[in-house]
Amino acid sequence: MTKDSNPAPTAEQIKRWRRYLAEERMEGATYRELAAKRSGEEAEILNGLAQAEKRHEEYWLELLGEHAYPPPKPSWGSQILALLAKSFGSIFVLALAQRAEQRNEYDEDSDATAEMAADEHIHEEVVRALAARSRENMSGTFRAAVFGANDGLVSNLALILGIAATGTSNLMVIATGIAGLLAGALSMGAGEYISVASQRDLLEASDPAPEVHRALTKLDLHANELELVFRARGDSPEQAAAHAQMLFAAMSRPANDTSTGPLVTRMSMMGAQYQGRNSDEHLSVGTAVSAAVSSFIFFATGALLPLLPFLFGLSGLPGVLASALVVGIALMFIGGVVGILSGKPPFWRGVRQLTIGYGAAAVTYFLGWVFGSVTV
Repeated sequence: MTKDSNPAPTAEQIKRWRRYLAEERMEGATYRELAAKRSGEEAEILNGLAQAEKRHEEYWLELLGEHAYPPPKPSWGSQILALLAKSFGSIFVLALAQRAEQRNEYDEDSDATAEMAADEHIHEEVVRALAARSRENMSGTFRAAVFGANDGLVSNLALILGIAATGTSNLMVIATGIAGLLAGALSMGAGEYISVASQRDLLEASDPAPEVHRALTKLDLHANELELVFRARGDSPEQAAAHAQMLFAAMSRPANDTSTGPLVTRMSMMGAQYQGRNSDEHLSVGTAVSAAVSSFIFFATGALLPLLPFLFGLSGLPGVLASALVVGIALMFIGGVVGILSGKPPFWRGVRQLTIGYGAAAVTYFLGWVFGSVTV
């Protein structure tokens, strides 16, 4: 992976190449740290990515020559990513790695080879696929946590500001905020439990019946009932016919023929795509208990934040401004985390979260101010 001999590089090229070298080294180290915390196929994939980054590193070393020393330092973002990978090795780090791979400058840089630019695009897809597994595992609970925290922040901020705007006492504001926290957290927890439990019930109603294999040996081999099952599950007519023929062939083998395993195993394999689809769907929904607990805790935590300035003695406009500031920081943080985990720009996700939350609170504050003015 080398380019033809070129004239002496410019100072700008040397600076850019040194930055590329530092980033490739740090990305390789990040993948190795992630691989060390995993096993099996995922570890092999991550080590493969690290090897690819090593090839890129060697390319820039060759171009730089003596200009590669002293070793360049990577950006602070890459250093933080590597530190997180060493400390945690979680979905959060994979999501950050995905965003790092998205920033592919090789497409526009004539000093990089086309193969290297293509490598980076493939790396992004590999990391995206690895992160997707973890996202699938956490999506149900994560949805409840984000929804709970955001709802706690916005609803209790709106409630507190609306009451504070009427000019009532600080004690009344605190009492109202605590009541909103408890009522909202209990309501959110119960609502999430019912919602997720009902959704899982609906999904499980579509799972293939486990006892269906018992009827297979009594089927008319010249009819197409089994094909109808596969077609109803999403197969084309041709695929359904092929699947049915394979299963009938398995049934016609002698009972002591274990060349492909018992009949139940064959049926499980034939229906694996449907069982897997349903299992994955259930996994993404999460469990009712985990969703309820997550929603309760995060709603309560979010609802507590706008109360803090009033609990520490602030009242009136200073309390309102401090409460709005605390909630604004929390909304930006939640939006940023969602952006990182979803592979989107974290800043703009934070701004979106902040705008929506402040908009709702502002409307409630205005209504409370009007109500207070009318009743005075």
